[in-house]
Amino acid sequence: MRLDMKARQSLVRVTAGRYQKASKKEKRNILDEFVQSTGYHRCYASFLLSRHGRPVRVDSRTTLVGDVSKRVRKKREPIYGADVLKALKIVWMNLDFMCGKRLKVALTQTVSVMERWGEMNVTAETKRKLDRISAATIDRLLRPERKRLELKSRSGTKPGTLLKHQVEIRTFADWDENKPGFVETDLVSHGGGDERGDFCQTLCLTDVCSAWSEAEAVRNKAQVWVFEGLENIRQRLPFDLLGLTRTTAVSSSTRI
Repeated sequence: MRLDMKARQSLVRVTAGRYQKASKKEKRNILDEFVQSTGYHRCYASFLLSRHGRPVRVDSRTTLVGDVSKRVRKKREPIYGADVLKALKIVWMNLDFMCGKRLKVALTQTVSVMERWGEMNVTAETKRKLDRISAATIDRLLRPERKRLELKSRSGTKPGTLLKHQVEIRTFADWDENKPGFVETDLVSHGGGDERGDFCQTLCLTDVCSAWSEAEAVRNKAQVWVFEGLENIRQRLPFDLLGLTRTTAVSSSTRI
């Protein structure tokens, strides 16, 4: 029965000191036992036993000690380098920033079309890499660019703790979603991604049962304008307004 890796490394630590101090004949016997236990090639086994734990002086101030449990990761050139990433970004942006799975399907054909119209120029090697690249690798390569272009702080609604404690919380017993009148509301910001300053909002109201929707433009998020917009919508509804809830992070609701 062959030993697992940790057991082999432990056996090296135990055997190395005895092997390095043994005579030539004893080393042969120790090596036979070690090869039989680990399944290593004889040359490799001899290398491990002779090097492990042996100090090697590099200079007057530095001494290295061999350790079989340590591994040096070899640096290798990435398969998909800067040329592939550049071509991938061009196609990705032209296809409206789609995900890796969808981009993978359209990648080869899109590259050919864009080359035909002179919108990009790639080498034959880059084309071969783009043909065999996986969807997961596409997402991994584009992750930093996607993060850089990600819109932040789009939500203009912040939950208020005072309102949260004062307004009755919605429960299944309080609401009857099988009849019209119980609605969800939200404010849609028109700040264009920049929430600084004063700008219009759209007050959206949707009935849970019938999916009847109404929208009203309000000057800003001030209570006076929101309440005025809600009253305007209320007059237009073909049913009585019985209850409303905000479709925000705080799921607080009230009965009208």
